[in-house]
Amino acid sequence: MTILQKQKTYNQQPKMRTRLSFILLLLAMNILPGFAQQVWNFNLDWRFHRGEAKGAEAVNYDDSQWEVVSTPHTVQLMPAEGSGNRNYQGVAWYRKRFRMPATKYTNGTVSLQFEAIMGKQNIYVNGKLVKEHLGGYLPITIDLTAAGVKAGDECLIAVMTDNSDDKSYPPGKKQMTLDFCYHGGIYRDVWLIEQPAVHITDAVEKGEVAGGGIFVHYANISEKSAEVYVNTDVENSLNKPQTVTVTNTLLDAAGKKIKTWTSKVTIPAKGSKTIKQGAKIQKPNLWSPENPYLYTMRTQVLANKETEKRDTKIGIRSFEFKGKDGFWLNGKRYRQFMGANRHQDFAYVGNALPNSQQRRDVQRLKDCGFNLIRVAHYPQDPAFMDACDELGIFIIVATPGWQYWNKDPKFAELVHQNTRDIIRRDRNHPCVLMWEPILNETRYPEKFALEALQITKDEYPYPYRPVAAADLHSAGVLENYDVVYAWPGDDEKTDGLELKAQQLNKNMLTREYGELVDDWYAHNNLNRASRSWGEIPQLKQALSLSNTTRDQHRTTGLFLGGCQWHPFDHQRGYHPDPYWGGNFDAFRQPKTSYYMFNSQIPVTEGEPMVYIAHEMGQFSENDVVVFSNCDSVRLSIFDGEKSWTLPVEKYGEADRPYNAPVVFKDVWDFWQAREYSYKQRNWQKVNLVAEGIINGKVVATTKRMPSRRSTKLRMYADERDRKLVADGSDFIVVVCEVTDDSGNVRRLAKEQIKFTVEGPAEIIGDGTDIGANPRQAEWGSAPILLRSTTTPGKIKIHADVLYPGTHSPTPCDLEVESVPADCQFVRGLGIDASSKAKVSGSASSSNSSSKQISDEEKQRMLQEVQDQQADFGVTK
Repeated sequence: MTILQKQKTYNQQPKMRTRLSFILLLLAMNILPGFAQQVWNFNLDWRFHRGEAKGAEAVNYDDSQWEVVSTPHTVQLMPAEGSGNRNYQGVAWYRKRFRMPATKYTNGTVSLQFEAIMGKQNIYVNGKLVKEHLGGYLPITIDLTAAGVKAGDECLIAVMTDNSDDKSYPPGKKQMTLDFCYHGGIYRDVWLIEQPAVHITDAVEKGEVAGGGIFVHYANISEKSAEVYVNTDVENSLNKPQTVTVTNTLLDAAGKKIKTWTSKVTIPAKGSKTIKQGAKIQKPNLWSPENPYLYTMRTQVLANKETEKRDTKIGIRSFEFKGKDGFWLNGKRYRQFMGANRHQDFAYVGNALPNSQQRRDVQRLKDCGFNLIRVAHYPQDPAFMDACDELGIFIIVATPGWQYWNKDPKFAELVHQNTRDIIRRDRNHPCVLMWEPILNETRYPEKFALEALQITKDEYPYPYRPVAAADLHSAGVLENYDVVYAWPGDDEKTDGLELKAQQLNKNMLTREYGELVDDWYAHNNLNRASRSWGEIPQLKQALSLSNTTRDQHRTTGLFLGGCQWHPFDHQRGYHPDPYWGGNFDAFRQPKTSYYMFNSQIPVTEGEPMVYIAHEMGQFSENDVVVFSNCDSVRLSIFDGEKSWTLPVEKYGEADRPYNAPVVFKDVWDFWQAREYSYKQRNWQKVNLVAEGIINGKVVATTKRMPSRRSTKLRMYADERDRKLVADGSDFIVVVCEVTDDSGNVRRLAKEQIKFTVEGPAEIIGDGTDIGANPRQAEWGSAPILLRSTTTPGKIKIHADVLYPGTHSPTPCDLEVESVPADCQFVRGLGIDASSKAKVSGSASSSNSSSKQISDEEKQRMLQEVQDQQADFGVTK
């Protein structure tokens, strides 16, 4: 983990943490005096213009009429249903005028790091082009010192971004035939960093095989001991050789010193040297998804009485893929993988998620019981990776690419460079289990596949190397790659490549499961249900996913499980409908399938749970489905007038089984319920109670009642364990529900909810035409995205129906509080109150640059995608 990642505001700690823990956190983040680099948050006060702007790189260019925005930023806010190549594609400009803050080090260097900018970019410093870059998912660093910028100088940064179709660099595929979106903009964080003249290098910028930066690796790991090694690459930017003391200290989770290594070396003038240290430690606390224990490697470089310090979070773990003996973690056979894929798409803002939402997504995936995430189809935000380390989920990191191959050799070179940079960026994360260094669902030459594999070995030449994974049927993969993507049952086939894979003792994993489309063009699918469609579609989705999830729970050894496609609803390029197959909608509101996955977490790892997937409405099914991780479930109706007890059928591994849905036949009868509520006026008796039973004892209980008339509004903030941070970029989801007198959500309510906010926050998309405010209630709720300002404090949200009346639901209020950001900011110059009033975060959807093409051309393009997916078994 780099200092930039630790500076991130998603590390804001809950109030219940002790003062000691908070101090240790600050130490780890290098915020207390005397610790390391100076790092400034550079996200605030960018001027933004969507479209061409001739001469916008010039210092004297008039940008006073441009919007004022904060990064992470998207070039265009989109409606929650904005799929089908409707998002803006083209040029957009960002400009920020600032004064270089006071520096700390003598002859230090100052750089600007963009965590990612979508598409291709030209970056200018004071009107001069300093970098051209291709690709939208990896960091870009600008050396401001080399550009002549000094402390106290007024400086202009101008960035031209372009997310237009461009086949010359990966992914390369036209968005109108793409299964996701190239949402544009500076959509991840921007940081200003000062380092001393003698400093630790950046692994991506150094561009050295298995080199640069800090590289922590291991050997001979067991429960008794482990060998921990750290390579520290130090650069001397001065004209004279420098004597340097490099100290690495291993700290446990409580901050206690475990081991210290110190080396004294001489770094040549204008040169660099890698210092290698390491030793054996006793009784290591081993990292796993069930025990995500993190140590800290504290690196200190002392030269000329100036010290640079870095903290790298690490996890010590061993793993091995043993073919028929399965996957082994920390010396023991590990359970099946129950995983998912993840796109970074979110409602309205596209890819522009703050760090807190990256972490909340990992928490949501963990709550689904997933222990493996395949990132689709590109490297994720560093904050997402940090959260996977901390919360405990393995990761397959994919190089950018999907269904496209360009025969120009430069294209393959760019793919390989992406892979190298991904490994250099993510190699210290204990969560990384596999690299996917090829192009997904793409026919590429064998030479390319073998080169990609060799890169993973060259860039990580040490034991416990994350392995390489790719499709079984792709050229060069079966005989050479460590893990192959296949299907349940392929480990038992008696012919073809599947049989050869068995003979080669290859472990198999399903990279994407759950898709059961009627035909590719229509994309009707049991797995896909918009939350707005209500009870029955969501239930059928949950049951369909339950069946395909059960298929992944095989215990043959070779087959290791699979990854659901896809736990979050998201926008797509080639289809007018968003992908509705998520366990959460695009706002991260749970669907019924979430509770099915949540029931897969055994009580040894979580809590006993029982969930009634039934609304007791006039359209509800007669059967009642219950999801639970208990031994059995007792279901009672009408205050216990009738009850039934059924076992929770379990499949697969005994210690981590798949828990099948419990189906109680012919329980619900609307007309019988009507007898109590209408004729007997005893509506309170109309209820369902489910009790989860383990070893004969009731350990979990839930009650369900049908909703009556809509009478009230109720709000909650989906903060989880992270408060809203006053950094100008952070946001939380606030949900307003329509309820009856008893608090039951009125699922079929169709109210339009109008939100108003008092205090230091704003509603994303307020005043635009994307349907953000007022928001139509769907399945009983209406969400908004509430974004902070840079002022911490209390925020009052008021919700009311758009057209109130005597019998309309009564309004409600909610108060949340934003907390100070633990970082220092570099503000923009010339940003006054009047210009800030124009801040909208992005523009409305009315200015899309989507191209209109003939029906024949559309059919040709879509047929290409369909053929490609069929080629890789996606329609299987």
